Amino acid sequence: MIQIYPAIFAPNADGSITIDFPDLQCTTEGKDLANAMYMARDCLALWLDTQAMLGEPIPAPSPASAIHVDGERYVTLIDADPEVYAKQRKNTAVRRSISLPKWLDDEAAARHLSLSAVLQDALTAMISEN
Repeated sequence: MIQIYPAIFAPNADGSITIDFPDLQCTTEGKDLANAMYMARDCLALWLDTQAMLGEPIPAPSPASAIHVDGERYVTLIDADPEVYAKQRKNTAVRRSISLPKWLDDEAAARHLSLSAVLQDALTAMISEN
């Protein structure tokens, strides 16, 4: 589910931008505006996903109009989907040790088959059937 939180963008002298989420305990930085938007979304998704994983409460977002800033700082809304972020995090490859007969390993090598790919395809097919 997409969640939206206000963020304070503060331009720095070197052109980078520091982003702070006043409702949350997280801050990040981007090298320019495009990178700052990317980093803000990533930071928000990571923070929300981590809180959910830990079973910690997630505060409601403040209205952007309730956040007052001065100088060159400005408030913008950032959206993130922590469920999508969690799926990406869980899609990280893990190492597993398997055993198979030598003749089968030899045949797979002779055919230039990737055992990881074969196992992934087989498991995906088996899971999809159920």
